[in-house]
Amino acid sequence: MGKIIFYEDRNFQGRHYECSSDCADLSPYFSRCNSIRVESDWWVINERPNYMGYQYVLSRGEYPDYQSWMGFNDCIRSCRSYPYYRGGNYRMRIYERPDFGGQMMEFMDDCPSVYDRFRHHDIHSCHVMDGYWIFYEHPNYKGRQYIMRPGDYRRYSDWGGYSSTIRSFRRMRDF
Repeated sequence: MGKIIFYEDRNFQGRHYECSSDCADLSPYFSRCNSIRVESDWWVINERPNYMGYQYVLSRGEYPDYQSWMGFNDCIRSCRSYPYYRGGNYRMRIYERPDFGGQMMEFMDDCPSVYDRFRHHDIHSCHVMDGYWIFYEHPNYKGRQYIMRPGDYRRYSDWGGYSSTIRSFRRMRDF
C-alpha cells in the first residue's frame, strides 16, 4: 500500500497528515498543504474534493513547496494512489478527432511535443491499451496534467480535460 504525507507548511513543517489509501475529501485533516512527501507508489492529488479540479501526478520523493509539484496554490482536497505499473509494456493510440476519428498514431514511448511527432496540435480522443500515461497541456511535460488509465477516451472531457489541448505526454514511471 502506498503512503503520502501532507504538511501544512513549507519544508515539511507544521501539522501533517499521513495517508495510505484513496481519500475523496482531505479537508477534515488539514486546511492548507505547502509540502508533501511521497514514500511509495504514485499519487494523483486534486485541488477539489471527489478527485475534481486540477490534478498533479507525484512520484516517490519530496516536494518542499507547492511550486515543486507545479501547483498553483496550497489547496489540496483529494488524493488517489496508483501502484507502480509492472507490466513493462506501454501502448496508446491517439486520434485527431473525437470518437477515434481522423488520423491515428500509436505510441509506446514518451512524447515531449505532440505536434513534432503527430503533426496535429491537439488530441481529441485516445485508446490506452497498456500502462498509465500522463497528458500535459504544454510541450515538455508542463501545465495541467491528466492521468490516463487503460481504456477508451472518446473525447477530451472523458479524461477531465477542459479542451483538446494536449501538447506532450509520457509514461507514468520513475523519471
